[in-house]
This record gives sequence, structure tokens and C-alpha cells, in this order.
Amino acid sequence: MTQRLFCSLALIFFTSCVRQQYFQPDARLPTAPPAADSARVTAGRHYQRGGLHNLFWGKHYRPVWATPVTLPVLDLSKTVAGGLQAGKMGGGFQSISMTLNGTQGRQYSLRTLDKDPYKTLPKVARKSFLLNIVRDATSAANPFGAFVVPPLAEAAGVLHTNPRPYYVRPDETGLGASSPLFQGKVVMLEEKYEGLENLTPAFGAARDLEDSDEMLALRYRNPTHQIDQLAFARARLLDIWLGDWDRHEGQWQWAVYEQAGRTRYRAVPKDRDQVFYRFDDGLIPWLASRRWAVRKFRTFKPKYEDVGGLAKNAQFIDERALSEVSRTQFQQLAQDLQKRLTDGVIEDALHLFPTPVYALEGPRTAAALRARRTSLPKAADTFYRLLAKRVTVAGTDKAERFVVERLTDTSTVVSVYRILDKDDKPTTDTLLYRRSFRPDETKRITLHGLEGEDMFEVSGEVKRSIRVDIYGGPNADEVVNTSRVQRGGKKTYYYDTKRGNTIVRGHDFKDKTASGVQMHAYDREGY
Repeated sequence: MTQRLFCSLALIFFTSCVRQQYFQPDARLPTAPPAADSARVTAGRHYQRGGLHNLFWGKHYRPVWATPVTLPVLDLSKTVAGGLQAGKMGGGFQSISMTLNGTQGRQYSLRTLDKDPYKTLPKVARKSFLLNIVRDATSAANPFGAFVVPPLAEAAGVLHTNPRPYYVRPDETGLGASSPLFQGKVVMLEEKYEGLENLTPAFGAARDLEDSDEMLALRYRNPTHQIDQLAFARARLLDIWLGDWDRHEGQWQWAVYEQAGRTRYRAVPKDRDQVFYRFDDGLIPWLASRRWAVRKFRTFKPKYEDVGGLAKNAQFIDERALSEVSRTQFQQLAQDLQKRLTDGVIEDALHLFPTPVYALEGPRTAAALRARRTSLPKAADTFYRLLAKRVTVAGTDKAERFVVERLTDTSTVVSVYRILDKDDKPTTDTLLYRRSFRPDETKRITLHGLEGEDMFEVSGEVKRSIRVDIYGGPNADEVVNTSRVQRGGKKTYYYDTKRGNTIVRGHDFKDKTASGVQMHAYDREGY
């Protein structure tokens, strides 16, 4: 019976025809007058469906996509002071995007509000009914959600972009050979915060802007390069409050600051397409978004339904950029955000929705934001506990000294020091990292030495403690273990090559050295 059901579903998905002419031919309403400075448009009236379809697939934000709104017309000569010129096309899998070049090297991203997930599917499914399904799921996002985020981020103390909506005329040719891809569409224009030339006064004393991959490469190369983890924690709590589940490492830029002999990276969120997401209001998406299915598709509600699912897409960058932040600090940040994100701030921001959209969604969204603000400290604590279960502390390609002190049954302190080269000034602050861990919160601490000749010291005699995994890295390392944990078996594991390392095993030690270098692998940049 199960096999027949599976075959039937497969037959439907992979042999049913994809719907032809899926998208609206022109966002401008057929009865609207020719576009001049503004146009009467819909973001996506093709998402409007009947009651039976909504019962199974969800109502989502279909009324918002189909509601007529008045938007300014994109004018490349006037929209930005000094004008804009077409640049290269973007490489996104869903939105059509292009880089626009402004004066003095400034750059902007132009991308369609509507999406087509055609390229995200396997080739065998691109001409099947499955494409209709994933296209239809775009309606779970509020197409105008990103435009209300800037004042909320500003109030929260989080750096941000300033996206604006426009309509592209059907006869627009200023986008070069790619003009037909944008003609007749609703688009978003947003600053591209990449490189020195795109810095604005909002960044203060920042000297550059980097992508996540470049930032992480520099962070792991040199111990003087560090992430501003408290600023990132603040930004991530804002994400959780907004219900923005799509915050993977590609959704961040990093402002670069020089502070007291160190290079600090402060997070700049971008691409706010998934705030206020509404997905589980149909029978099939409700089933698909269960924890055992596609957990990341969390619906924005007054109550936080699943912080773990909401944070799932950002697991890679969270692990690397939040390893220092304590439970107390998360609570302090949550309470500060409660004070900053007042009712007035919320209302002013939501009135950036087009007036008809505010009438549909403004009051409901405001009520949900107020309720989520009240319970933000609890959500922050849940988020902290998820992060604290397994913590990775990575060094750099220079030499470091990792010190693990099992102080009591309830406290293990991890410190990382820079081992100064002979050319370094002896006054340099060598402490790079310190955090206290509790076994009721943390089950495993993983230390990665990376390159460089590192030292690992583990000490303390206790009844119970946290397991510590040590990955030495490709160069010769030294491990001295004098710890003794009376209960729970071995608690210090060492992974490295069999040769070239100095090891003092002690009592509480598990030797996991082996031939080859596979155990040294550490995903530094998300590839």
C-alpha cells in the first residue's frame, strides 16, 4: 500500500505538466493609465487562488501579492543622485538581479520582488507539477516586508540596507541587453555594501566592507582579526523577533573597523525577503513544516513556535560568530531591544507598507511584533541554549595556546592566548577568548587549532565535566592533559596525526590520532 502511494505521488510530481505562462505578464494593471512617474501595480496577482486551493496549500500572503498599490517608476537618471548605469547580472537562483553602478564607485542591487525557483529544482522536476508547487510557495513571503525593516533595525542598533520598491516600465531599455528580464516587473533597489567605495556615514569609522567568505578567511588567518560577537548576537535577536529564517552566511556583509590594534568585523544584514513569513496555514505546508520535515519554514506568529527551526539556516555562521556570547549577555541584549523597539517605532515602520497593504496586514503584524517583544528574553534564552549544547572554539593559522580548566563540577573555563612571534611587541594583549561553560548547558566543546604550532592544556580534578574534543591541525602541536573526571568516562579526546606531536596523556584522555589528515578538516568558509 505504501509503495503504491509513493509511486502515485511520484507520478503526479514528475509527469504532470508545468503550468505555462505562470507569471503575470505585466505588474501594471490592465486598466491603469500608461506609467509616468508612478504606476498602479500588483506584486503578483498570479498567486491569487480559490478557497479549495488555499485550504490545501495555504492562503499565505496571496491578498497582498494581488492588492493594487501605487509605486514609483524606476528612472535610472533620477532615482539616485548622479544616475545609475547597468552593470553585470547577478547569479541568484530565484530572483532576477543586476548590479547598478552609481557615481564615485557606489553600487546598488536591482532585483525582482517576485521569484522563480526554477533553477533550484533538479532538471527532472523542472517541467513537472512540482515546479508549480514551489513557485506557488513564494506567496508565503510578504512582498513588501523588507521595506519596513530599516527603521526597526535602526532603532535596534543594527546596521542595515535601505531597500526601496519600484516598477520598471515595459519600454525600459536602460538596463542594456538584460532590459527585457526586468520590463513590466516590480523590483527592489538596495545598496550593495561591498568594498571601500560603498561605505556611507552610517558606518562611522569603518575602513572597508567584506563578504562573509572573505571575512572568515581573514578571521582564521590572523588572531588580530575578530568578529564583534555582541553586535552579531544583537542582529540575530532582531532576526528572530522579525521571524526572518533565511539568515545563512551569504545574507551578511561585514563592516571592518580597527580598534586597539585589532581588526573587528561588525555584521550588516541584507536580503530581508523572508521577514513575517506565513507558511503553515494550509494542510500540505503545515505538514511540510513539521520539525521532522522542512523545519526552517517557520511562520511568523505572536508566539515563537520553534526558535530552533527559525535559526536552522544560520547554523553555520552562528557557530562561528557567537561562540563567545554568554547567557547573561543574551539576556541583556534582549532586554535592551525591548526598550528600543517601542510601540511607536513599530507603528512608524509598518506605515512604510503601501497604504492598502497596511490595511490588510499592518495591525496584525504590529500585534504580533508587540507580543514577540514581550517574550523576546525567553526566545533569546532558547536560542542561547541551542547554541550552547555544542560549542566550537577555533584558533587561527598562527600559534595559539588553548587552556581548559575544569574548575568545579559546574564550571569549565576555556581560554585562548596568542603565542607571540619574536617580532611582536611584548605589550600586545595575548588573550583572544575566554568563556565559562556549564555541563547542564554544554555537552561538548570542540577546539580547532588550525595551522600553526599550537599548545593545548587541560587541567582540573572534578566528579563530572564536559567532553572536550581537540583537533590539533596539520602542524606539530603539544597537548598536556592533567585533568581527572571521576564519572562519565573519558572526557578529553585528541584528534591528530600519529606523528610530529607531543602528548602528555594523563588520566582522562582518549587518543584518537590516526594516519592521514582527514581529522584536521574544518569548514572555514561554508564550502
